[in-house]
Amino acid sequence: MSYLEINFDGLVGPTHNYAGLSSGNVASTLHKGIRSNPRAAALQGLSKAKALADRGFAQAVLPPADRPLPAMLRHWGIPGDSDTEIIGNAAVAQPGLLAAASSASSMWTANACTMTPSCDSADSRAHFTPANLFSKLHRSIEAGFTTRLLRTIFSDSSHFTVHPPLAGGDAMSDEGAANHTRLCSYSGEMALHLFVYGRTALSQGLPAPVKYPARQTLESFQAIARRHLIPPARCLFVQQSPEAIDAGVFHNDVISVGDHNVFLYHESAFIDPAATIRQIQTAFTATTGEQLALIPVSTDQLSLGDAVQSYLFNSQLMRKPDGTHLLVVPGECHENQNVRRLLRDFVDDPQNPLSEVISFDLRQSMHNGGGPACLRNRITLNENERQRITGRIVLDDSLYEDLRHWIRKHYREALEPGDLADSQLLNECRYALDELCGILELPALYDFQR
Repeated sequence: MSYLEINFDGLVGPTHNYAGLSSGNVASTLHKGIRSNPRAAALQGLSKAKALADRGFAQAVLPPADRPLPAMLRHWGIPGDSDTEIIGNAAVAQPGLLAAASSASSMWTANACTMTPSCDSADSRAHFTPANLFSKLHRSIEAGFTTRLLRTIFSDSSHFTVHPPLAGGDAMSDEGAANHTRLCSYSGEMALHLFVYGRTALSQGLPAPVKYPARQTLESFQAIARRHLIPPARCLFVQQSPEAIDAGVFHNDVISVGDHNVFLYHESAFIDPAATIRQIQTAFTATTGEQLALIPVSTDQLSLGDAVQSYLFNSQLMRKPDGTHLLVVPGECHENQNVRRLLRDFVDDPQNPLSEVISFDLRQSMHNGGGPACLRNRITLNENERQRITGRIVLDDSLYEDLRHWIRKHYREALEPGDLADSQLLNECRYALDELCGILELPALYDFQR
């Protein structure tokens, strides 16, 4: 059976703003309070997806969560006889809660879920676990919508299993695929699943960051691996470096990226880095019978600070038809002299599997701490499974033009955190999302549609 990896890109929502809600994410806090451009943000993300589709990479889109979300404000005790009144009251009494209930953070689809292809699972089904995102208030409210969305798109239970988000509170804190890498020879072959955790909830004595909290727990990934029926021999759990977390590496995809048989990483990515890399290499060989192509980056080549500022490792690593790899980087990589030199060295080295680097302007997303890899979740499906996807979500020329027109029609060019109190914004967003469901040929996804 032929398998294909599809990049599911999240459409940026119309409330895209810079409220600085994500402590530990350096870009998010640095740009707190500045004016955003939701229209530009959505068009930048869509253009990136279309450019990759034009190069032959399979692309699909996911609609954003419903924001602002008055029902959550009501749940948190904000009074009001109508949704607009609740928003107005929250703006006066609890602006932080309004910001959390208005965040467009579902755009970063890497955090939406962890996915296991059917070729890796003992029951031959594709498995999905929506991330609970317990570590951040504004993201923790995404799990319900993500579950509904995945169960709508992957509704055929004979091929797909969409689990509920993990329960268990802080001990089961799960940040999704941003901390998971599937390494293999070919998409449809058995793979090594690399799970990177920041902390453990049930053990003591592990090194821990001191400045920023570690978000992903070992226990959550162990639970997901069991749920998804992945053979234990094909699961590897390694700890993220506390030093990296304190430097602003809040997810592992900010410090390493892998695809098929290639792994690009910073030497400060993991606890006991040399031993961890040997573990990964050994496990990959045991799974595939091949050698993993390692691309290490030393601190002498690139400091942790430059890695976080440029988001080099939050790039998309993609295998081309000729077997070499394309690296999709944010435009900020070309603004950093050390990163520019590193990228040039990658491509100039005939032994390096990276044959090409391309960049995109994703500045609107980058200002909130999300690069190319944050905007996509890699979903690997076989041909039968692809035919059972619900909705018009695979990106082609026609859908691209429809979505571009929809964005230009509905999105504001400027939004500041204070504008979240605008009574018109709620109606604008709901009208836009209702129309989007029609474009994507999806049934009613949002509570306001029911």
